[in-house]
Amino acid sequence: MKTKFHSQLLCILVALSATPHLRAEIPLSVRREGEAALNRGMDWLIARQNEKGHWSSPDWPALTALPVWALSLSPRRESEAVNKGVDYLLSHAKENGAIYVPPREDVRGGGKPNYNTAIAMVALHLSGREDARPHVMRAREYIANTQHLEGDVYFGGFGYDAETDRAYADLSNTYIAAEAMRLTEDVEDFRTEGERVDFNRAALADFVSRTQNRPESNNADWVSDHPDDVGGFAYHPESARGLTRVDEDGKVTFRSFGSMTYAGMLSLIYADVDRNDPRVRSAADWSVRHWTVEENPGFGQEGYYYFMNVLTKSLAAFGQDILRREDGSEINWRLEVINRLTSLQRIDENGNGYWVNENNRYWEGNPDLVTAYTLIALQVALGEAE
Repeated sequence: MKTKFHSQLLCILVALSATPHLRAEIPLSVRREGEAALNRGMDWLIARQNEKGHWSSPDWPALTALPVWALSLSPRRESEAVNKGVDYLLSHAKENGAIYVPPREDVRGGGKPNYNTAIAMVALHLSGREDARPHVMRAREYIANTQHLEGDVYFGGFGYDAETDRAYADLSNTYIAAEAMRLTEDVEDFRTEGERVDFNRAALADFVSRTQNRPESNNADWVSDHPDDVGGFAYHPESARGLTRVDEDGKVTFRSFGSMTYAGMLSLIYADVDRNDPRVRSAADWSVRHWTVEENPGFGQEGYYYFMNVLTKSLAAFGQDILRREDGSEINWRLEVINRLTSLQRIDENGNGYWVNENNRYWEGNPDLVTAYTLIALQVALGEAE
């Protein structure tokens, strides 16, 4: 039976749409294959949980929060695995609202408190555990306070750790923080003291726009007007992550790539930018021109499952199940995502299923992480979270 917590993810993604959301047809056989893959994946993930409640590593709560998130969108929400995972996450909640494990040594980005807190607070909220609610509310305060609001190129964004001495924000951390704030915003209905906590949405839109390859709204020197880049996004307003192009005059510009383009489009939507705004439309146009579910465009297999995860959430929020190319042909993105992800599932000796990336960049050699990414993406594509 669906609950408000099951429906919350896509209710927010779809309800924010400026146009009616028309669900594309998914053949019954494909739906059944997708649901079977989901069940195999959840069985596999539950079997992988450490007896202390975490997945993969006890040092990174996000690696446990993502499986809890995936399971909480399903009928497994009431399972022992979810409860043990929630207990583990709560054990790392700090007085200031952050949910992370301090690093054993001084490293760049610290213990990535923003990243871990943002993902953990969504998982805690979706679990439906009432004892987690105060921690979600404090986590919202923490994340809102880490938005960079000083007058520089990072204005409006989020980074790994706001306590570092350098101003720093990137599009990945920014999308994850904005998503966490939007998916947990109804917890503010329980706040009895002080003002409702939120992030600065106008500032968020400003930051995201400064990572987009769109000369009309971004005057940075690196902005590309190349047809392969226009409308897409880069990772960082000052770094191309190695993806650059040099024109005949020697000018270096940043190339757009898939995962950050969907993260940028979703972030604009979370910032309440209208779907018909040229920034959103140009991002959607980029995705159609570069449509594929075979790779992360621009990065190949690097970060592929992160890409598929944000692709599904972004297109669900955009509100169009059918995308049309210039030649009139149609893309049923839900159908293509389901078919692709089910085809990539591996089956273990117990008949359970998992996913893993042979390319270990961005930790995607970790099957727990990748399986959680995929289960969330499949549930969004199938509409199981509605």
